[in-house]
Amino acid sequence: MIADPPRPGAEVPVSVIIAARNEEAYIADCLRAVLAQDDVPGGVEVIVAANACTDRTADVARSLGPDFTARGWALQVIEVPTPGKINALNAGDAMATGRVLVFLDADVRCDPPLLAQLAQALDTDAPRYATGTLQVMPARTWVTRQYASLWTRLPFVKGGAVGAGLFAVNRAGRARWGAFPDIISDDTYVRMQFTPDERIELPARYHWPMVEGLGNLIRVRKRQDAGVQEIHHKYPDLPDREGKGHIGAAGLARLFVTVPAGFVIYALVHIAVRLRPAPSDWTRGR
Repeated sequence: MIADPPRPGAEVPVSVIIAARNEEAYIADCLRAVLAQDDVPGGVEVIVAANACTDRTADVARSLGPDFTARGWALQVIEVPTPGKINALNAGDAMATGRVLVFLDADVRCDPPLLAQLAQALDTDAPRYATGTLQVMPARTWVTRQYASLWTRLPFVKGGAVGAGLFAVNRAGRARWGAFPDIISDDTYVRMQFTPDERIELPARYHWPMVEGLGNLIRVRKRQDAGVQEIHHKYPDLPDREGKGHIGAAGLARLFVTVPAGFVIYALVHIAVRLRPAPSDWTRGR
């Protein structure tokens, strides 16, 4: 017997919030991956916050409504007129009723066990943050493949609970901050609300795309660095919670021996970011 979908406003175990702008080519696959998740007792609600879209993102998302209804889960699609991911996050977050809040990028694909693992790991009164095991999607370009081969070996990534593209908190954890502030790096901001022993990396994977090509890698890395610097400036108490490992000279030497091409590409991006002025605007760079 198929359960009735959760009623709007009724509390559910898990809310999945997807901020999406012009994601017509990606949102359907993202939502189908959510539909393919293992059972979560009590059900799931999914909120797609389409912000200032000029394509069919919202329509494509709504077309999957009957599939969610058949599963007994709820899908809501809201259209946020003001552009910006932060506006979309706040709009979706305000509507969410879940005891666990999952913030998912529209171009990410989750393996079937992930939502159930998140629900179980975050079923506690203690503030907690959780994510899955990040798997970088196969890249089309040689440059991005080489960059990824080194990036995935960095202590920050290997240390776990990175949360790029997907992070989740329970309600006690969500109480650590108010509305999402108008900043560049929402995922870094949320991760830094928690100490390393409050962050959990689960075995279920999620698949995250890295931007393609040298120019896009430089532009996105520039934005990422600017996002971290912004947090250091605006919230100087947060970086102490990061707990990042340091690679050191010996670690760099090992990486050069292990992935020499990746080392060269990563170093080239690093140098170019230092030399390039900050852009006046930014796009994802696919």
